[in-house]
Amino acid sequence: MTPADFLTHFVFLSFLFFGLSCLLTQRMKKEFHRYGLSDYRRLTGVLQLSGSVGLFIGWMFSPVLEVTALAGLSVLMVAGVIVRIRIRDPWLALIPALFYALLCAYLIFMLQVK
Repeated sequence: MTPADFLTHFVFLSFLFFGLSCLLTQRMKKEFHRYGLSDYRRLTGVLQLSGSVGLFIGWMFSPVLEVTALAGLSVLMVAGVIVRIRIRDPWLALIPALFYALLCAYLIFMLQVK
């Protein structure tokens, strides 16, 4: 398994967890209420799950689907960074979203070099 494959699996599992958490936990309901985005919690969870599944299927069968899923997840995480800045969360709170946005962008780059 290459480092890029390992990172792809890490992102897949992370967003599988994030998507399920977004859809099923009270903690995420409260967080989205705090963000002022309660109406978008389910959509965000579904998009995270879709990106996760698309990334896994793409990794197995279709580089185009893999890149598309990574791009979508990266955009979601950039939006997460923007939300954190907008609600004036501490800078430390936006690091996870920034990390995942950059990681997805890095994996897209690695797929293009491949």
